Amino acid sequence: MPARILLALLAGAGLSLPFQPTHVWLLLPLAVAAFFVLTGGLPARTAWLPGLAFGAAFQVTLLWWLHVVGTLPWLGLAAAQALWYGLLGAAAVPLRRLPAAPVWLAVAWVAMENLRTDWPAGGMPWGRLSYAVVDTPLARLLPYVGATGVSLVLALVGALLAATCTERGRARVVVVAALGAVLALGLVPQVAPYDASPVSSIRVAAVQGNVPGDGTDVLAHYREITASHTAETERLARDVATGATPRPDFVVWPENSTAVDPFLDPSMGAELTAAVSAVDVPLLAGVVVADGPRHVLNQGIVFDPVTGAGDRYTKWHPVPFGEYVPWRSVFGSHLPELAQVRRDMVRGTRVTPLEIAGTHVADAICFDVAYDDGLYAQLSHGGQLIVVQTSNAMFIHTAQIDQQFAISRLRALETDRYVVVAAINGVTGVIAPDGTLVTSAPLQTRSYVEARVGLIDAVTPAVLIGPSVGRGCVLLVVAGWLLAWGLQRGQYRRSRRPAPAPEVPISSDDRTYA
Repeated sequence: MPARILLALLAGAGLSLPFQPTHVWLLLPLAVAAFFVLTGGLPARTAWLPGLAFGAAFQVTLLWWLHVVGTLPWLGLAAAQALWYGLLGAAAVPLRRLPAAPVWLAVAWVAMENLRTDWPAGGMPWGRLSYAVVDTPLARLLPYVGATGVSLVLALVGALLAATCTERGRARVVVVAALGAVLALGLVPQVAPYDASPVSSIRVAAVQGNVPGDGTDVLAHYREITASHTAETERLARDVATGATPRPDFVVWPENSTAVDPFLDPSMGAELTAAVSAVDVPLLAGVVVADGPRHVLNQGIVFDPVTGAGDRYTKWHPVPFGEYVPWRSVFGSHLPELAQVRRDMVRGTRVTPLEIAGTHVADAICFDVAYDDGLYAQLSHGGQLIVVQTSNAMFIHTAQIDQQFAISRLRALETDRYVVVAAINGVTGVIAPDGTLVTSAPLQTRSYVEARVGLIDAVTPAVLIGPSVGRGCVLLVVAGWLLAWGLQRGQYRRSRRPAPAPEVPISSDDRTYA
């Protein structure tokens, strides 16, 4: 067991390497295969140990960027996520007894990813296998089966690779043939890529105002940050006036570009009014709005140069222990770090896109882009374009910036939509539906980007499927457990059944004649 745990630690750390910025993507199925090999051949009471070691090494390494918030949040979140991998190690034991065991194991992996995305306290989707496939041969599969479907394909490849190490003879030949078939099917979109034609186009500008100092402390410079976004928007307006830049149809500011309520703070309100008046087109601004004495809202609000504040989107997934404190009665009074979160952020529920300059815009604020639900809902209701408003300033010197931008590129591929990212000091840019970068602003600079983007009405199969793949995997695992239990119980009953008495031959002396 010590050797297994040590190897599981190495394999788990190895699974972090396919993600940005290292992006050694070939390790994805190999690390999954190592997980299934190292947790195989063990009873459930011990199979969780190498699974937990794998998960701990993976999450601690992948989420290293979170240490800038504090050691406790980093290790606490990594520990909570690692538990799911320990649970998977134990939960896979009965599934290994079923026919087509690699398929059941892949389904179990995706079920685990689906559950840890939501639990506990809103979960954390970072580290889903599919989030490392941008710029790989499997990326073209995204619009057909979605992020969850691609994770399922990768998990199945890993499980089949593991089976090649354990099966012998004809069974191994079958596994190798199945592995080849899965890889071939996964590469079909390379020759038949999904491609929907735009119905029209508009021009969008995104402003990056930057953060003073080392670029990490938004709260210490929040007034300067808003003033900087206003100044850069005014520069955009001057460039439009001189013909240096085409006139945009609307402008996007990032999350926390206005970190206090402009409806209660006159100077913040004046900054927004000045920016909108200068550019004279609608402005989608990232605004923190008071919601009573104990709650706040993180919103994208459309400010019109004529009618003022209008349509708004509220962040679906506030960060637990960062933007709100779950179970505050338990934690809030005991940890000084959480005392800084004085008001809890309330999550949004909007399922329809914003209406901006006649365009249906699906909004995502910061970590919302890593969750499926909010974007799928808005695109299903007619969203033609995706906008990501993000701050991330405290992570500007970490791998989080690259990882989140890779997820934004994945969303472009998955939804076949242009994605406009407005970040407070990076990465601000425009992404085409094929995941390529149209334009971007240098990190930690005050600048803007603009581009003409296509508007697409067609909904990809990935969005139509929605969250059903993940939920279906959870239900299949439950069904697999019941099936495995039934098979085991049947075998137990047969083993307990008394053997039939041996037949005694009848001699001629015992026969009765009529």
